[in-house]
Amino acid sequence: MAVWCTIRTFQAHAKELGNEAPTEPIFFVKPDGCRTESSELHVSAHPGEVHIETECVVRLNQHGDIDAIAIGLDLTDRAAQTILRADGLPWAKGKTFRQAAVLGSFYPWRLGAEALSDSKTAPKIELDVNGERWQEASLSEMSISPALQIQSLIQWAPVSTGDLLFTGTPQGVAQLQPGDVIEARLLAADGELLSSYSGLCR
Repeated sequence: MAVWCTIRTFQAHAKELGNEAPTEPIFFVKPDGCRTESSELHVSAHPGEVHIETECVVRLNQHGDIDAIAIGLDLTDRAAQTILRADGLPWAKGKTFRQAAVLGSFYPWRLGAEALSDSKTAPKIELDVNGERWQEASLSEMSISPALQIQSLIQWAPVSTGDLLFTGTPQGVAQLQPGDVIEARLLAADGELLSSYSGLCR
């Protein structure tokens, strides 16, 4: 099972990191061993910084159809990523460590990929850390929609049933510390809770 990830799909996030927003999807892959649903995130065990990026995750079949969505955390060693990128090197060390792909509960999605970016049906991402709102955005704000991401991915990637796609994060990414309490949510356009994740950093 593959964990596909798309970068810079929210312009505001690209801007906060000093990057250009792409016009076409750009992907990287996390090994399946990065996945976790644990409520304890061992950030102190990682030999570097751990930053949090909250995303909508879609679960695909081999044809690229969505069968479920969830809230997810794309954990990132920002310092390692920045150093490697500056040298023009692959930045796997910054994205593919243990517990780097955190998953909340999955919710069946029957409206299709286009509905994920329609202002009337697009879900909303929320992230609170220690009771403070860090990230909040509707998927309708994405500059590269989940539908466009999937369309691009299935043209060349060996997508299999059960593969996951992390669709990108809004602005507000920041470093986690031991003791931080995480509450992440994916809400329907009408406010219904679709998916949630609660965690404690160790």
